[in-house]
Amino acid sequence: MSDYGTIIAPGAVRFERLLPGPIERVWAYLTETDKRGTWLATGAVEPRAGGQVGLNFLHSGLSPLPDEIPAKYKSLEKGASFTARVTRWEPPRLLSHSWPEPSGDESEVTFELTPQGGDILLVLTHRRIGAEQMTSVAGGWHTHLGILVDHLHGRVPQPFFITHSRLEGEYEKRIASA
Repeated sequence: MSDYGTIIAPGAVRFERLLPGPIERVWAYLTETDKRGTWLATGAVEPRAGGQVGLNFLHSGLSPLPDEIPAKYKSLEKGASFTARVTRWEPPRLLSHSWPEPSGDESEVTFELTPQGGDILLVLTHRRIGAEQMTSVAGGWHTHLGILVDHLHGRVPQPFFITHSRLEGEYEKRIASA
């Protein structure tokens, strides 16, 4: 299993991570604000299809290690927030929600959890991503998932922006050669 996301269709990327279980623990990291805030963003998830998902990002708070924000992301220095909508809610195995795109359209993120022995396979699929956002989104999810893996294994996570910048460049090359 590669850590790199796979472009599965135009505007769609999929990631797989094997995480330490049990499934309820991983589900909590997807749905509970205090746990989700350690690797992605804080914010309440209304537990039903049609419910709201608050996503309040503060990338600088995801790691205690020093980080360097690239100029193009300076607007995120103090955080960013948006509200999404739950499109599927099937605890503790599946969560999908909308994701606002800069164009005003919505993409969709799906988290699928499948037990594999004592571990849990997380499959994250992000669909309907604008072409101009693909490298940033792929690099972002790769970085966020790395932070989640580190937390679940009790390790200090890598700084977000330094890691994201490196991965964004790598995805740019991978997508261009695909």
